[in-house]
Amino acid sequence: MRYDVVIVGAGHGGAQAAIALRQHKFDGSIAVIGDEPELPYERPPLSKEYLQGEKPFERMLIRPAAFWDERAVTMLLGRRVVAVDAQAHRVTCTDGTTITYGRLIWATGGSPRRIACDGRDLAGIHTVRTRADADRIMAQLNDVQQAVVIGGGYIGLEAAAALTKFGKRVVLLEAQERVLARVAGAALSRFYEGEHRAHGVDIRLGAAMAGFEGTERVSGVRMRDGEVIAAQMVIVGIGIVPAVQPLIVAGADGGDGVAVDGQCRTSLPDIFAIGDCALHANRFADGMPIRLESVQNANDQATLVARTIMGQHLIYDAVPWFWSNQYDLRLQTVGLSAGHDATLVRGDPADRSFSVIYLKDGRVIALDCVNATRDYVQGRRLVVERLAPDPALLADLAVPLKELVG
Repeated sequence: MRYDVVIVGAGHGGAQAAIALRQHKFDGSIAVIGDEPELPYERPPLSKEYLQGEKPFERMLIRPAAFWDERAVTMLLGRRVVAVDAQAHRVTCTDGTTITYGRLIWATGGSPRRIACDGRDLAGIHTVRTRADADRIMAQLNDVQQAVVIGGGYIGLEAAAALTKFGKRVVLLEAQERVLARVAGAALSRFYEGEHRAHGVDIRLGAAMAGFEGTERVSGVRMRDGEVIAAQMVIVGIGIVPAVQPLIVAGADGGDGVAVDGQCRTSLPDIFAIGDCALHANRFADGMPIRLESVQNANDQATLVARTIMGQHLIYDAVPWFWSNQYDLRLQTVGLSAGHDATLVRGDPADRSFSVIYLKDGRVIALDCVNATRDYVQGRRLVVERLAPDPALLADLAVPLKELVG
């Protein structure tokens, strides 16, 4: 098999790359290789609406089957690329199939990071990365009285919120001294800790676990102090490992991800990388190389690569944004708060509608907006342009953020 463009990965980035190529009148052959049997689908609902039974899988499809057929995009599903020969322009799949390409777009994302401790292979220990993961969790729920969630990031908090909706007792273990410690300031962390505790979640901070109890199926989580927390289900959400090993073995530059330039080109000829696995210099991180695990990043990089293949010369410069739904709270984030030297809270968290504004050298670098969509929309330019309004005006709810742009 040979295709002009082969896209490895059938998530948001891979799907958007194929869509954007056709939108920009690419008339060559396109194939998408995905390791799941499903057509490309939205991932964020897995730990939110899908896990809670509020959104059927059919509504999560990025495009229906007919769309891909009509645009002559070949879907090679249920197979995984295990080797790349950059000089021969060839990939090899788990079933031994070899596929040659003109250009390769690597959009594999990553696999859930595993806990290195005793009992980690017991049944009942789950991650939330694929539809199959979520389906396994839902299939077991009837037998669960208490669940332990390991990790206080967005995935862990969203999973905890979903489990409480089903009436389960939930213990959430976070190794650091606050939830969301890697992505947000203390004000937001303390607010979400309070919200989850108000819904009955037992949040334990600075938690040090030693292993899992059980024979064939998990029955508890053993802590380093000897306590055993009973659990009929465990959900682990401690980040991902970027799925780039075949590219690194083939000679691509990288480490925690595969390194790409401003056009998402890797160091290998005719190979691009996009999305969660792409290590790129980002001006919203002061030019430091980072990986961004977001739908926005995957889609924007995919579109840029498609336009690059079509001969346009563009440099990736999209502002990062993220969101999270927990209970009746909608968090919207714009920018990257890492490296901030000051924060201010706009509004009162007790009203469950407020924003946290992050500053560096007096300039706005990010906003976390909880049930505050107007701040999110109007504050975007503050982040994009690194503006430095009067902090008193930033914190004043009577002053719309759009009035501080100028």
